[in-house]
Amino acid sequence: MDGEPIRVSIVEDDARVRASFSRLVDQAPGFSCVSQHRSAEDALATLPAVRPHVVLMDINLPGMSGVECVHALKTLLPDAQIVMLTVYEDTDLIFGALSAGATGYLLKRTPPDELLRGIRDVHRGGSPMTSHIARKVVQSLRPAPRQSSEEDALSPREREVLDYLARGYLYKEIAAELSLSYDTVHTYVRRIYEKLQVHSRTEAVAKHLTRPGQAGPPVRPRK
Repeated sequence: MDGEPIRVSIVEDDARVRASFSRLVDQAPGFSCVSQHRSAEDALATLPAVRPHVVLMDINLPGMSGVECVHALKTLLPDAQIVMLTVYEDTDLIFGALSAGATGYLLKRTPPDELLRGIRDVHRGGSPMTSHIARKVVQSLRPAPRQSSEEDALSPREREVLDYLARGYLYKEIAAELSLSYDTVHTYVRRIYEKLQVHSRTEAVAKHLTRPGQAGPPVRPRK
C-alpha cells in the first residue's frame, strides 16, 4: 500500500486550468490523476466508480456549485478527501465548503509544490489551508470583541442615578428614593456627565437610552 500513488480527481470547468492541474499531478512521483470533470454533475456520475483518494474541487462551477457537489459527494464517497481549489477567500464560502465536508481549502495561485504537499497532507489525515485562509478561519472562531461603552465606566450607584434621571426624577426626588443628600446626588450627576462626555441631562439620558440592548425605562407618572 505504501507504494500506491495517491489517486487524484479534478473538478474544474476551465479546460486550461484543469489540464494544468492534471499535468502537475501526473508528473509528480507518488501521484496519479485518475479523472477530470468539467462540472459537478459529471463528477457525481463518474467519481463513485473511479474512487479517488483526493478530489480537487472548484467552487464556481456551471450548474451545481462546488459546495453542493461536496455535500452530495461525501454521501457517495465518504472516504474521499476533498480539497477546495479556488480563487475565492470569502469567509462564508470557506465555511460553506468545510461544513459541506471539504477537508482542505487552497487557492488556485498556490505554488505547485505547496499544492502537492496539500494533497499528500489531506491524504494522510491533515487539513491543508494556505496561511491566508487559515488566518481567516482562526479569526472567525475568535469571540467578537466586547463593544466598549462609556457607560461601562459608571459605578453601580451612578448607573442607578442615571436610571432615575432617565425616568424623569428630579434631583431631590432621586435623593429621597436613594436616601442620599441633594449635594451627593448632584456630585453623582456631575461624575456621570464627565464619564459619558456630555453636558446636560438630556444628552446623558439620550446616550443611556441608545445603548445597545438598552430598553427605554418606564417614565415615572406625575401626580
